[in-house]
Amino acid sequence: MATHVISLFLSTARRGALVLGICCSVSPFAVAADTEPDLQPVISGFVEKYCLECHDADTAEGEREFESFSLPLVSEQQLITADEMIDQVTLQVMPPEESDQPTDDERVSFVTALRNLVSQADDKAPGGGGRTVMRRLSNREYENTLATLFGRRVDTLGLTADFPKDNTSHHMDTIGESLVTSGFLLDQYFQAASRLVETRLGKPNLEPKSWHFTDNFQQYEELTGAHRSVFKFKFLCLYEQPNTDTRQGGYGHIEDFLEGVPVSGLYDIEVLAQAMHRDTHYDPKIFRIDFSEPFQLAVVPGDATKGHIHYPQAIEPILGCTVVPDEQPEWLTFRVWLEAGQTPRFIFPNGPYESRASVIETNKRYQDEFKNPKVGVSRTSLLREGALPHIKIGEIKVRGPLKEADGGKEDVTVFGIDGFQPDRALEQLFAFGERAFRRPLNDRDRARIEAIYQTRLSEHATPRQAALDALKMILCSPSFLYLSEITPEDESDLRPFDLASRLSYAIWAAPPDEILFEAARSECLTEADELRKQISRLLADERSNEFINGFLDSWLNLRDIGSLPPPRKAAPEYYAENLPESMKEEARRFFRNLLDENGSVTNFINADYTFVDKKLAKLYQLPEQDSLRLGDGFQRVSVAGNEQRGGLLGMAGVLTVSANGVDTSPVTRGVWVLENILGIIPPPPPDEVPSIDSDVSGAKTIREKLEKHREDKTCSVCHRNIDPLGFALETFDPIGRWRTKYPKPKNKSVAARVDPSGTLPSGETYSDFAGFKEVLVESRRDHFVRNLIEKLLTYATGRHMERRDQYEIDRIVEVVRADGDGLHTMVTEVLTSEIFRSR
Repeated sequence: MATHVISLFLSTARRGALVLGICCSVSPFAVAADTEPDLQPVISGFVEKYCLECHDADTAEGEREFESFSLPLVSEQQLITADEMIDQVTLQVMPPEESDQPTDDERVSFVTALRNLVSQADDKAPGGGGRTVMRRLSNREYENTLATLFGRRVDTLGLTADFPKDNTSHHMDTIGESLVTSGFLLDQYFQAASRLVETRLGKPNLEPKSWHFTDNFQQYEELTGAHRSVFKFKFLCLYEQPNTDTRQGGYGHIEDFLEGVPVSGLYDIEVLAQAMHRDTHYDPKIFRIDFSEPFQLAVVPGDATKGHIHYPQAIEPILGCTVVPDEQPEWLTFRVWLEAGQTPRFIFPNGPYESRASVIETNKRYQDEFKNPKVGVSRTSLLREGALPHIKIGEIKVRGPLKEADGGKEDVTVFGIDGFQPDRALEQLFAFGERAFRRPLNDRDRARIEAIYQTRLSEHATPRQAALDALKMILCSPSFLYLSEITPEDESDLRPFDLASRLSYAIWAAPPDEILFEAARSECLTEADELRKQISRLLADERSNEFINGFLDSWLNLRDIGSLPPPRKAAPEYYAENLPESMKEEARRFFRNLLDENGSVTNFINADYTFVDKKLAKLYQLPEQDSLRLGDGFQRVSVAGNEQRGGLLGMAGVLTVSANGVDTSPVTRGVWVLENILGIIPPPPPDEVPSIDSDVSGAKTIREKLEKHREDKTCSVCHRNIDPLGFALETFDPIGRWRTKYPKPKNKSVAARVDPSGTLPSGETYSDFAGFKEVLVESRRDHFVRNLIEKLLTYATGRHMERRDQYEIDRIVEVVRADGDGLHTMVTEVLTSEIFRSR
């Protein structure tokens, strides 16, 4: 019963960041007269008996000493220290297991006394939290904003390709202090604005033109000889997916169209194509693809001036994708947007992986079938006599730029349904400026816009060109590039337009739409009912996927998937099936489902279902791998009774990003669980402590190495708290495949078995991955809920939470708990909180 009482303190005890290795230790500190006398002996007695041995001024293990600590609790640092004490004792992390342990009654008395003092200090403390630093738009928000303002995707331009990479803070990419601006970046902003405006609105008005290509389909490097000999360059062929090392048929281009399209616009592309030899009698294992799936053909842009046309380029989003017929060639049609100078290229998204290797193996294993067999990479015999799987294109037609209604989306979204009107130029510019600045314009704004417009007219620019130059100035203004605030400095609550911008960028990563803007204009947005109504509307819109993607990239660090990829030979499916994208999508679908259904956030820790596509079903060895098709996309599947999956920790994306691509470590994954699930930031290891070699190819297993490492007293303080959180995840390899043994080391006949058991510092034990998740749900649930609330607040406000924010977070925790820990409730409470609505 006493243990249960202790656990009840957890939900309200935690305030501020937790730091592992902290013993709840206090010296015989001074006690002021206004401190309740019956509390002091309880606290000081507990500390003297159980803590001072390791945490006096001389020892200070974990870089914590408390001789300077005193009562009553007055300063923010004192409150943070008290919070840490409460947490460590509540979780039974401290005192360490090798030390004398207090009874449950002693723990309850100590925590109760210290909590009372914290509560007294909270009541006396002034309200309010920290402040958000005015921040610029992140690169992804910048592109989303431009796409919204101009009414069309802008990723075909690659506007941020040369921008400096955004800095993150604890993986968050919305923190104002991290989003710095440099002179180089300002120059990039000007170039991007000029390019966008001129490419989309300043282009010449050309009549549609048609191109028809029937030959000279040259292909480079090893493909050239075979295609000249067998096809006389009459066919363009695709042999592999584009993300391989060999690039032998990963991209198909039009040699006679390297100059690309004359202007940016919509173009119709027709391709006469056929899937060849999907029924090949060759061993399908050679090609590493699923021949039960129809071949796919996709279009991506290319630019001959930006690098080798047959190699990957920085700007190549998929513009269209379709299935290729097997029986005979058919005309396939794509309507795509191409920028001036871009030429269409064709790819085989689900094609063989590394065609060169498959050609070599086929020549070797089936040489008796050819008249003049050649061992090596010869394609000639395979194309003339064999059954090499590939896509064959015989003709290509291109037509455009196509005429669009009302001059095109850009003209409509920038100038209105009537397009640019010289006699209303300033009115139209002011209207665009209001949308770009996300607030009503003031006299200074109008004066600047008018000045640049009139200046360009005086320099003999046409009215339209003068207006376009004014648009560029607007897009380079701090009022556009920054989420600026017009709320006066002496007001704490955001005014309606500032609140509208913060809300729309939190959920859509884009400017407010007209409905939200009107709610701000009428000043009803600051009313609780209207704010909740708008939050529900924005979350229900598909544009809220930007929130889900951005938040999960930050919270779970999913944006780093792929930064440390596994060796190609060790995990070919990671590359051949583009697993990183499927890994991210599983977490996104799971989050979306909980958000839409207001499901309990504890499902993030343990759930009896998940969302998989055919690729993940195969990786997870689920029964659905035999029934799902690629065309089915992601489906909800049950993992009830499956001890290998369920919750975030069973997702390949989390398991991949918490490994280094080559091997795994309980330390690395334990730290990931601490930071992302429990919200605990462990202190960095001391400089004198050597790093741990996580390679298990030697005589000892990683567990044995860690046990030896913990013999060092300097190391044991942290590792006894970190390692048990990572042991259970050793049952997964670096890309999340289930395993019971480690890879067999060189010169060893037996592979070491994985031991997924562990004991937490609080004494709870688990024997496997499933048991570990149960422990987290039962005893760390409140920590997880509070951590998720703080992560959401940090992401949405653009700043890290401070000690003074904890009063409002306490309120959110209580509301969310009362509603079953629902995710929709949690997000709504975060976005209606005083913290979110304040400067």
